[in-house]
Amino acid sequence: MTACAQTATPPVDLTVRVVGLQQPAQILIDRWGVPHIYAASQDDVFFAQGYNAARDRLFQIDLWRRRGLGRLSSVFGPAFVEQDRASRLFLYRGDMDKEWQAYGKNARRIAERFVDGINAYIDQLGADPAQLPWEFRQFGYLPEKWQAQDVVRIRSHGLTRNLNSEVARAFVTCQAGLKADGMRVRLSPKWETQVPAGLDPCLPRDLLRVFQLATQGVMLNTPVVAGSRADSAPDRTDLAGTSSVPDVPEGSNAWVIAPTKTGTGRPILASDPHRAYSAPSLRYIAHLHAPGIDVIGAGEPALPGISIGHNGAIAFGLTIFSIDQEDLYVYELNPANPMQYKYRGQWEDFVLRREHVAVKGAEPVHAELVFSRHGPVIYTERAKNRAFAVRSGWFEPGMAPYFGSVNYMFARNFAEFKQAMRHWGAPAENQVYADVMGNIGWVPGGLAPIRPTWDGLLPVPGDGRHEWAGFLSGEQLPLVYNPPQGWFASANEMNLPAGYPYQQRKLGFEWPSADRHTRLREVLGKPGPHTMEDSMRLQNDVVSVPARRVVALLKELDASDARTRDALVLLKGWKFAEDAGSPEAALFEVWWSRYLGPLFKEVALGKTAAAAMGDPDTSVLLDGLEHPQAYLGTDAVAKRDWVLQTSLALAWANTVQLLGNDPRQWQWGKLHHSLITHPFAGAVDDATRALINIGPIAKNGGANTPNLSSYDPRNFRQLGGPSFRIVLDVGNWDNARAVNMPGQSGDSKSAHYRDLAELWRKGEYFPLLYSRQAVQAATVQRISLQPAP
Repeated sequence: MTACAQTATPPVDLTVRVVGLQQPAQILIDRWGVPHIYAASQDDVFFAQGYNAARDRLFQIDLWRRRGLGRLSSVFGPAFVEQDRASRLFLYRGDMDKEWQAYGKNARRIAERFVDGINAYIDQLGADPAQLPWEFRQFGYLPEKWQAQDVVRIRSHGLTRNLNSEVARAFVTCQAGLKADGMRVRLSPKWETQVPAGLDPCLPRDLLRVFQLATQGVMLNTPVVAGSRADSAPDRTDLAGTSSVPDVPEGSNAWVIAPTKTGTGRPILASDPHRAYSAPSLRYIAHLHAPGIDVIGAGEPALPGISIGHNGAIAFGLTIFSIDQEDLYVYELNPANPMQYKYRGQWEDFVLRREHVAVKGAEPVHAELVFSRHGPVIYTERAKNRAFAVRSGWFEPGMAPYFGSVNYMFARNFAEFKQAMRHWGAPAENQVYADVMGNIGWVPGGLAPIRPTWDGLLPVPGDGRHEWAGFLSGEQLPLVYNPPQGWFASANEMNLPAGYPYQQRKLGFEWPSADRHTRLREVLGKPGPHTMEDSMRLQNDVVSVPARRVVALLKELDASDARTRDALVLLKGWKFAEDAGSPEAALFEVWWSRYLGPLFKEVALGKTAAAAMGDPDTSVLLDGLEHPQAYLGTDAVAKRDWVLQTSLALAWANTVQLLGNDPRQWQWGKLHHSLITHPFAGAVDDATRALINIGPIAKNGGANTPNLSSYDPRNFRQLGGPSFRIVLDVGNWDNARAVNMPGQSGDSKSAHYRDLAELWRKGEYFPLLYSRQAVQAATVQRISLQPAP
């Protein structure tokens, strides 16, 4: 499953003099586009990392910064003013000294040197504007200089929870009663919530618009003439775009295997974080080598350090751990003064901040940002005289997403790694661990609010009765060290151990389905040695546990309807692998995503309640089909069988419409596809769009397979999946394997912009080299950085 090596050719040499570099440094680019950065000090290695991030991903990181700071309007015009205002509401505005201290003693210096490197590259482009990435030239703007605080003040790109679900639960409660929400999401561990006293759950439908604007990406959607001169570009007042596709499910896989189960005497660690795809790639692989640090793996290009990888002594990988870090507060407004809200019997003033928003082609806008004691106000409902604000862990020191890796990537053993993770903020994570001494473990981390009077599952009145009482200490989270079964795996499932006092430490009650973890457990729990190749195969595994469970219910069914009979025959012989060429997978996924869940929900709840929510929770749907008596009342089995047969017949008819009359010609990959788009794809001509987008690519897998491939059921386009994969032979580091989708470079003309997409499609990897000798043998470009006088 490893890509074939290419014929060695002499590397291309480039020498650059750089202001701000203290001693000579070197960047060796290997044939897969991975930069191996060698410097004489840690100051210089992080400087060079920033310089290289700008060299390879300047457009992407500049857009990331502008979005996060609320500075899009200054270059894209009035259409982005509303998004800029929303983004500014969610910036960190606390004590910066406490912020830096939260990440460890060297965090501030690391960030300063990283942005020094970015700024040094920007300065070089100022002397040679022709080298600017095409996005700047075509759309007529320039990259901005960075400050160190930009790296950590921006929070809205990270993953937190559960604001969206609180609002969805309130909506279901308003329309159909709280009990009906049990169909939308199963609470786990076992829990029963209740509507907080004084809460009117009937909320405005567009309540979360500001929050969604603050957290969404950037899309330009007005066509322009490719190659037009920047100084004559047309007025772009309609560049903003918002997406109407369903939310991207959050998910990842990670596991560690003890030496006793591998056959080599060394552990194996595998990690494949699942996120929405983008071009350029969300992740960036790099290698940082200097005295006291030799770390390699992936992070996000706008951040220093490495969040998934190894440092020669330990290895680390991650998935999301579902701590609830958000709450929605509802305030009663003073009828005589809408800038006041009731708090503990008194009228308290909102804080109003006015900020200048520069707008290209128009006068500046003075945005009003309103805050309560809990956080930014995102909505005012005049009809009911109330306002809504978000309290989020984002506003606490130490919560810059993934930046905390600058601490744990220096750890040399489990004790040091555990200590670093005890102070981890965001996103809340399962970290899997392995080291060269043969130890493996699991350490979750994340800021965990203490809610003494409620569970965080619904909005609460902001009148002072529902306040966070600090945060759980890292020592109050569970962990595992050298588990007796010889392996540990995480797939975002509810994994609090039996006996954990969850009723007192209310970490969260909403977790993804355990289906991917079930499949990981089946494979990792098999007897016999597990190899690197086995882990790579498991990352690419497309066996669907839900398909297996649902199809098992068809065994005793028969039907007089010809379509249903044909569907039953096709699915009963299936092995449940959702390969791109599978007719069975095509039928099952059309059935699963378009018909089965909606019909079951309607029969179980009635049309009115069913209309108040989206698809049923996967675990609820499977449990309801297997145990219909608990959901469907009298004649439950007959009702269940009617749901199965009726929805399957509808799915068969729809699949015929989509793929033709001959089921032997059906292929899941003819429906399910990946199209990875550039943020500016909607604003360029067809020829340019073809250069900057990747795909469409026929896809395998589904939303519940280890090789996760969630999709929009309206068109089967992939929404999210493994953005990066790594498998580590712990201690034999040059045997590591990785792949980054779609490639390492942000330059669409670079060979490394999309070269890894084909490996990703085929489930293949490239060697992630670590030793200096191996790196030099694979080097295709040497960049020598010399201090400028």
